[in-house]
Amino acid sequence: MNLGDLHPAEGARHPRKRIGRGIGSGHGKTSTRGHKGQKARAGGSIRPGFEGGQMPLQRRMPIRGFTPLEPKTVNVVNVGVLAALGVSEITPDLLREKRVVRRPGPVKVLGSGDLSQKLTVRAHAFSESAKAKIEAAGGSCEVL
Repeated sequence: MNLGDLHPAEGARHPRKRIGRGIGSGHGKTSTRGHKGQKARAGGSIRPGFEGGQMPLQRRMPIRGFTPLEPKTVNVVNVGVLAALGVSEITPDLLREKRVVRRPGPVKVLGSGDLSQKLTVRAHAFSESAKAKIEAAGGSCEVL
């Protein structure tokens, strides 16, 4: 057997449908588009959701909820990052100054990482694990 002997199984490949190539092709005259009407014409496609002039379903449904004008963004800092700063008292202003936090908004401290030194941390929110790690190292957490 050679590569040249390989061929697909019988009936696996179909010839391409040549539309609009005369009556003998079986797809001449109307070219499988039926008789007249919008869908028979060039460029005659109907946009998705169009229901023939009837009020579409997506406009009949009631509007639910809203999008806030300014979505709430919370800056997240992990305990391991605070330990690497080498400062005993940490505030949101210090974190912005050191470029740990770049966006404006509240700061939340999360518990990923290890902490061995005593820290006084002031932030807007703390996770339970972060609070436990800071207090286990002898530090304190102050909510702003």
